[in-house]
Amino acid sequence: MREINVEIIRKTVEELCIKANKILPDDLVCRIGECRGCESNTLAQNVLGDIEENLDAAKELDIPICQDTGMAVIFIEIGQDVHFVGGSLNEAINNGVHDGYINGYLRCSVVGDPLRRVNTKDNTPAVIHTSIVDGDKVNITVAPKGFGSENMSALKMMTPARGREDIINYVVDVVKTAAGNPCPPMVLGIGIGGDFEQCAFLAKKALCRSVSVKNSDEYYAEMEKEILEKINQTGIGPQGFGGDTTALSVAIETAPTHIAGLPVSVNVGCHVTRHASAEI
Repeated sequence: MREINVEIIRKTVEELCIKANKILPDDLVCRIGECRGCESNTLAQNVLGDIEENLDAAKELDIPICQDTGMAVIFIEIGQDVHFVGGSLNEAINNGVHDGYINGYLRCSVVGDPLRRVNTKDNTPAVIHTSIVDGDKVNITVAPKGFGSENMSALKMMTPARGREDIINYVVDVVKTAAGNPCPPMVLGIGIGGDFEQCAFLAKKALCRSVSVKNSDEYYAEMEKEILEKINQTGIGPQGFGGDTTALSVAIETAPTHIAGLPVSVNVGCHVTRHASAEI
């Protein structure tokens, strides 16, 4: 049994909150550059160039890459041979979010009640997804989620009579409805299967996958490719101004489901779909 003091968790979450909000993953930065080089629309090329300049300026000035520093979504995988000491794990995670957003001068966007709308002033509580895995390590991913893109996300409980093409058409329709609202070019996480809530979780988790990594199942890897191509044929383009680059990446995650159902969810990410990870 390995003991880990929750103070280490707090400090790690604090650091990841700041890092994720200031530095975009390298593979996503490269993808933006690749799309700019392939873009046939001059205005779209310029917009993608502006996005790259914004990323460079954020790094140089040590400031967030977007003013919406998001709701803190935390994925924590805990080895079953780990024992936490020194306090509450959930409190440590939320204290880490508090410290990251306050000490990192990040915008606090969480309200404590959905209708009374009073800001908690430290971006807590976080959305925490905990899973138990083999081993004695702890893996933490912090994924700040802005709501310009989150508000464009969708979930549909399809019947099993629907199939691959129905899912593809549904995803493309979600993107068309979103248009320029989620600050395209988008990154799309798609969940297929499970039940109502697991399907949404899969889509959120898919957004944390490296854009350079495709689904390990060739069937779904081809589906990711086809969806991306069809989305980029919509002509919405960067920031909705037209062009070939409406989406940068599509990631599909699946799970077993009930014989009577086919849940499909689409979690929309903006061009700064952020996440940072660490292993303890």
